Formats: sequence, structure tokens, C-alpha cells
Amino acid sequence: MSNRNIILIACTICMILTGFNSYGQQPQEQLAAHYFDNGEYEQAAQLYESLYKTPTTNKYYYLRLLTVYEKLERYRDAEHLIEARIKANPKDLSLHVDAGSLHLLQRQEKKAQKCFDRAIDGITTNQQPVADLAQAFLNIGRTDYAITTYLTARQRSGNKYIYFNELCGVYQMAGDYTAMTAEYFNLLDSQPGMMSSVQISMQKAMTEATDSQLTEGIRTELVKRVQEHPENKTYLQMMIWFSLQTNDFGFALEQAEAIDARFPDIGAAQVLQVSQISQRNDALDIAADGFRYLQQKGSESETYIESRIGELEIEYTLAERGHTIDKTKLATLQHRYIAAFDELGKNERTIPLMRNYARLTAYHGGEPQDAVDILDDILSLPKLKASTRDEVKLELADILLFTGQIWDASLLYMQVEKANKEDILGATAKFKNAKLSYYNHDFEWAHSQLKTLRASTSKLIANDAMELSLLISDNMDDDSTYTTLAQFADADMLLFRGLLDSAWEEYEAVEKSHLSHPIHDEVIMRKAQIRIQQTRYAEADSLLKRLIDFYPDDITADDALMLRAQINEEHLNQTDVAIRCYEQILVDYPSSLYTDQARKRYNTLKKR
Repeated sequence: MSNRNIILIACTICMILTGFNSYGQQPQEQLAAHYFDNGEYEQAAQLYESLYKTPTTNKYYYLRLLTVYEKLERYRDAEHLIEARIKANPKDLSLHVDAGSLHLLQRQEKKAQKCFDRAIDGITTNQQPVADLAQAFLNIGRTDYAITTYLTARQRSGNKYIYFNELCGVYQMAGDYTAMTAEYFNLLDSQPGMMSSVQISMQKAMTEATDSQLTEGIRTELVKRVQEHPENKTYLQMMIWFSLQTNDFGFALEQAEAIDARFPDIGAAQVLQVSQISQRNDALDIAADGFRYLQQKGSESETYIESRIGELEIEYTLAERGHTIDKTKLATLQHRYIAAFDELGKNERTIPLMRNYARLTAYHGGEPQDAVDILDDILSLPKLKASTRDEVKLELADILLFTGQIWDASLLYMQVEKANKEDILGATAKFKNAKLSYYNHDFEWAHSQLKTLRASTSKLIANDAMELSLLISDNMDDDSTYTTLAQFADADMLLFRGLLDSAWEEYEAVEKSHLSHPIHDEVIMRKAQIRIQQTRYAEADSLLKRLIDFYPDDITADDALMLRAQINEEHLNQTDVAIRCYEQILVDYPSSLYTDQARKRYNTLKKR
């Protein structure tokens, strides 16, 4: 729908609401609209000429009549119509745009330009005609004149920052990203307090951009200004923000350290922010560099504790990714944690370290009681947030279940669920308790709980609940004695407890004793997961390929594809295989939980 038609519709609504049409006019106007809508412009013209009598009003009829004249190529009549309208409404500058547009239809470029210039000449300090005029130019696709409109009005108003948002929008439409970026930074020069607003506007523009030209335009202007004004704090902060928006975390850290060198009062906070954002975005090497940089300032620095915690969290994350941690690395990491507790204490600020240390000790160090003790230390802290308390309770329950203390674990799960009935933490506790019942062969109760969780607001919990629910229901229906399902659940429990060899033997037993059982695809997935934890990636890849080839319609197929893609990308250096797996997720499993992640990785790998 054209902009002119939009205006016509708006005018129609106004006429109806104000009772503009008399009873006698209504049938005539309806008949005119009927002719217009059906392309019968001669008949429509006659009726609209009758309806349009007073040039000072009736803009709806004016626009309709102008349109039908143009459609009929009655350009002389259209010209007279516009001239009369301008004479009756001299302050309506947009009418000159109508005149120019009419000349463009007749390929009279110079006459059109004179009309457009006449409109610009009529600009005053009155803001409403300016907005209408700029919109009129935009309606005919003349962004150049819309820009001239705002710049002229700005000059005549004496306010060099007026029409800032409007100009940025038109510059973006025109693709003049250099001018658009200059507008942003010119505003910041005089009003640095507007930085947050400018960042929001720029982020919106970058999100809407269909190519990289805007990003490159901003980058070019930023680099230029930082080089020309190296002591300008605002430009440096904007450079950090922009680098983070474009995931250039290394450059963001360089700029943060540059700010710290020039502006020590705010520099350390900038370095900490960049390091933490890098950590959340998995740029761990860069984050670790930032945390180490801050620690060099000494223990008296305000950012020292956060940087110590951040670096140790990264060490823990990297160790966990290997699935198994060798004894030397484990001992070194545990020693670093103990040294941190000796230096920083066990308090509210070091809770993240205490939780990581508990997981490290329980699942890798073979000392679950030490893990229980340190989690109990957290729970005994005064003024502990309720959400933190319940998160720690869940971790404590997991460790108790890991050691075989089923009923103690179940009690904690129930406590957390009861205290958080309406949020994700409660749903997580309910899922963990249902899974515990599955491990304990209470399949019917577990299934009933999982069915309610399939509608969880958390997509991850809903997906996990659906997978386990279908595993139980499919195999309950197939075997009324639940023999195979019970054996499989026992193997799952062994896997959860980290007893990988015993779990493998149990899955092998299920596979050999139930040759035609539908649980075979699940067995293959679990065996692949064991091989991944044992860092036997080629064997895991072979198992996952088998699952995808033989069970493409099973609920685990997209899980298998994602795992296989990650193994080939991160461990087997088979980028082409990873790309095919990511692509298959996008094509064959578009509603998968992994779609967004697969698309990002696919696009990244294809660009290499």
C-alpha cells in the first residue's frame, strides 16, 4: 500500500468519526470510492470533483482527486488542482512536493527540482510543517531532500542538535552511515550523558541493518575519532561498547586497558566489565588475560576479588570441558582454590568459588563428603539469598544422589520445588526428582511428573522432560514388566555417578539381551556419551553416525547431530563433517532446541 493511500485511509477514518459527511454525501462518496477501488477513474473523477469544493479543507478528496488525475494522465488538471490548493493553504509546504512529484511523472526534472527547492525555502522554525515536509519527501523516495529539510530547519532554528533522531533515521535509509555515525558522536561531544541513549539507538540500527556496511561505517568513524582525540574518554568507552557488540573481545580489552592507563578512576571497572562479558561469551582466553591484568594491581584494588574469582572460574570451566581431569591438573586446581579461600575467605562474595570447588571435589576428586561440607558452609552463611540457598540445595542433592543417598536427595529436591513453585528453579527441582524416581524404577510416578513439565516455560527443561517422558512411555508400553527399562535406568544411574566402565557394560548387556527392543537408539546415544567423557572421540563419532543413519526419526537424532558436529569441529578437525551436521539440523530438524546454535556455528564455519 502506498503512503498516499495510507493518508487517504486516515482521512476517511477522521471523516467518519467527526461526522463530516452529510447524509446526502454518503452515497456519492461510497460510489466514488467504489469506482476508485475498481480502477474506473473517469467516473471517480467526476464524483470527486463534485465532492471537493473547498480547497482549504477536504484533504481526503484532494488526495483522491489528485490520484485519479495522475492515473488518467490529466496533468494540466492536476497542476491546477495543486496550484489552487497551495494558494488556499500557503503554509502547507508538502503541497510543493506534490507539484514536484507531478513534474517527475512528466519527466520534467528541472521543474520538479524548483518545486522541491521552493518547499525548502519556505521552512521556518515551526517544527510541524518540517516533519510533514520531510515525510512528504520520504513518501516519494527522495531521502536527499528529506535530509536537506532537517538540516535547513536545524540551521534556521539555531539549535545544531535538533532533529537528531530524525536525521539518523533518514541517513540510515539513505545508507549514508558515515553521516549517521557523525550525528551520534557530535551529540556525545556536547552531551556525554546521552551515551546510553546513543548506544541503544546504534544497537537498534545495527540489528536492523541487512549488510555489514553500517557496522563498518561506525567502526571507521570511531577509529578516526579515537585517533584524532586519544584523550576523549567518551570515544574510548564507545569503542569498547562497539567492540563488544561485534564480538571483538580482544580489541575491547585493549581499549579498556588503554582507558585504564589514561583514566585510572574508571579504567579498572572497564577492564573488569569487558573480562566478565568475554567470559559469558566463551572468549575465555581474553577474559583470563583481563582478570590477570587486574590482579597485577594488587590485593588492595577494588576489582581484585572479582578478578581472582573470574580467573578461577575460567580454570574450572576449561578443566570441566575435558570431561576427565588428570591427577596433576586436578591437584593444582584444588590447591589454587584452597589458596583463594585462605586469602579471600568463605563468604558471600566467594560463593561461586565454593560451588565450583564442591563440584570439582565431588565429581573429579572422589571426595563427595568434602563437597557436602563446603556446600553446608554456604548454607550456613548469614543473610543468604533465598534463590542462592535453593540453587545450592539442588547442587547438594545432586551430590547426595551421586553417592547413592537417594532419599536425602529427594527430600532436598522436594523442598526446593515447594519453595519455587512458579519459577524455573522449582521446575528444575521437579525434573531432577522425577529423574531420581526413574533411576529408582518408579516409572509411573516419574512419567506423571514429567508430563506436567513438558509445558514448562523453560524450553530446556521442557525438552529434557519430553525426552525422558517418551523414553519411559515408549518402553513401558513395549514391556509390561519394565525389565529392559529397569536395566537401562540402572545403567543411566551408573553413568550419572561417573562409573563409566560399569555403565558401558550395563548398556552392552541391554543391547545384547534385547536385540529387537526400541530402546537401542537410546543405548547408542549413552555409549557415545561415555566415549566422549573418555575422550575417545573417533569411537563416539562412529556411534553417533550409526544412530543418525538408523534412527533419523527418533527424538535423540538432533542431539546426536549436535554432538557429532561439536566433536568433529572441536576434536577431530573435520570441519566439513561439522558443517554437514549443522546444516542437517537446520534442514531436517528446524524446530530443534539447537537450531539457533547450529545456525551460528554453520555460518561461522562457512566463512572460514
